[in-house]
Amino acid sequence: MLATGKDLRSEAWAALGTVIDPELDEPITDLGFVRTLTVHGDDVEVHLRLPTAFCAPNFAYLMCSDAQQALRGLPGVGAVAVLLDDHHDSDKINTGLAAMAGYRGTFGSEAEDDLDQLRLTFRRKAYIAALERACRWALRQLAQQPEELFELVLGDLEEGPVKAGLLRRRADLGLPTDRGAPLLLDEFGQITPREEVAMRLRFARTVRVSVDGNAHFCRGLLRTRYPGSSADQEPRRETGEC
Repeated sequence: MLATGKDLRSEAWAALGTVIDPELDEPITDLGFVRTLTVHGDDVEVHLRLPTAFCAPNFAYLMCSDAQQALRGLPGVGAVAVLLDDHHDSDKINTGLAAMAGYRGTFGSEAEDDLDQLRLTFRRKAYIAALERACRWALRQLAQQPEELFELVLGDLEEGPVKAGLLRRRADLGLPTDRGAPLLLDEFGQITPREEVAMRLRFARTVRVSVDGNAHFCRGLLRTRYPGSSADQEPRRETGEC
């Protein structure tokens, strides 16, 4: 049986740290989206919050469902309650989660999106942004021209948060993560031709700026909506920026 009290709370917090906001590509624990985490014996109750009351319901449900699944996966855990606070669909989402109704069971005819496809789309965007961060590092340390990146493999990258972030996002997409794998693989696993490297990097930069900008904006909205929540936020792991 899993230890209770502080040990279970630590395990639960670590589990929540694996839940990634699909659009912002950061753990919900770093973003400050975990409002409270309470342990009662072997039972866990979590209240989540979002920057606005009108954040997209499909994103909100995906985050809450992933949190519920992560907590239910803890060995020996008892009842798990995940509740979304202060959202225009809080009642609907919380009722669906409690009943284990799934996305379509929760939203019925309103559930027009395929959550698996939505998740895949944002994982691809997250990978493009992570690849751009790695390429920027490589251009500072290993190469003088973008075309020179064509020769690099993952083993050429320095160990650290930028490389770790790239490897995690590659693994999410089922892309190779071995040391000899080419650095310049696109989100579909195709090698970027040498003559297209510069253009591809420009595209990747727009994606990375969009992801990072949205995350920065949402962090600010959360701090405005919930005074004091800045204490619950951590800098982005790859950049150290809030």
